[in-house]
Amino acid sequence: MIFWETAVVTDIVEETEAVQRVLVRLDKGSESEAVHYLHMQPQLRIGDRVLLNTTAGELGLGTGGVHFVHSICGAEGRYREWTEERRKEPAAGGHIVKLRYTPLQMTVLAAEETASPHHNLFDRSHTLAGMPVLIGELHSMLPIAGAWLHHNSKSSGRPARIVYVMSDGGALPIAFSEHVQRLKQLGWLAGTVTYGHAFGGDLEAVNKFTALQAAKYALQADITIVAMGPGMVGTGTEMGHTGLETGELINAVSVLQGLPVLIPRVGFTDTRLRHKGLSHHTLTALAHVALGEAAVPLPALLPQELWDLLAAQLARYGLLDRHRIILHEGPDLTAVEMCLQGYGLPVTTMGMGLRRNGPFFLAAAAAADYAWNCLRMQ
Repeated sequence: MIFWETAVVTDIVEETEAVQRVLVRLDKGSESEAVHYLHMQPQLRIGDRVLLNTTAGELGLGTGGVHFVHSICGAEGRYREWTEERRKEPAAGGHIVKLRYTPLQMTVLAAEETASPHHNLFDRSHTLAGMPVLIGELHSMLPIAGAWLHHNSKSSGRPARIVYVMSDGGALPIAFSEHVQRLKQLGWLAGTVTYGHAFGGDLEAVNKFTALQAAKYALQADITIVAMGPGMVGTGTEMGHTGLETGELINAVSVLQGLPVLIPRVGFTDTRLRHKGLSHHTLTALAHVALGEAAVPLPALLPQELWDLLAAQLARYGLLDRHRIILHEGPDLTAVEMCLQGYGLPVTTMGMGLRRNGPFFLAAAAAADYAWNCLRMQ
């Protein structure tokens, strides 16, 4: 079901090349925030009357619980002008359709297709040549891993190109991610790739395999981070969640002869038992979906009683013999906190920051540190 409301734009709170975040006054009288994507329709103006998709707000969703502008009412002329301007852009020559068979289906110039300057890269089989690929389930892992990789790159004097590949397991527009916007502003990401029905990256790709190849060869990545965008789908069941894509990504990296490094989802403060210790999402993906071996670094700096729980979970799922479980002497919380100070945006997971859910941050930083060490030894 889709919930619709009409409203008037009262203020433009923030604007980038790709997105506007605005305040709207709904016809029923309340005020709310709405998101408007500029690669899909014309720029909003104060006073515009808009049709909103309010489904997320009605459901009270967390990450995506805002309204989205579907269209500008009575702005046919602006849409015609916007369309003519878009025809002049290089991407207008693309023939790959995303959001297929919906009213918002759009063409993109995929890296693989004939009109792309990168087309020849995909004419033959390319391996990843051992490139470390950090695989995360939650989008909040991206800024932690990205910040730590940048820290290592800067302190070692060895510049590394870090590329983010976004799947379609969460948000589809990469423009929704404030973390991606910030990482690119800081110069900590060399580029982005969106694949499947995710869109808006520096490069577009058809699937996870060619997205990884595009990161390696078109964007010249030294290390790639792959994770879904903000938000994910979960049902509280063993396999009913998009976090299982981490297992599929391990397989893809293995097939392409890269080095899959899983960022484990670790936490001890979640009231849901299935996410205590190693999340059941991580355990299920490693035990039942991943066919290849992954490196799974775990932070050594945990109290013994927490380690006892992790060890019991790993044994119960039979993971000690299937994957490379690494006790990594990585950064402590103080080091991670100092590293994130230069980032400038709050980083939380499930509403909790570093001080409330330290093991989550330690696990993401440990995985990034391990991947960096692997790169350094190549």
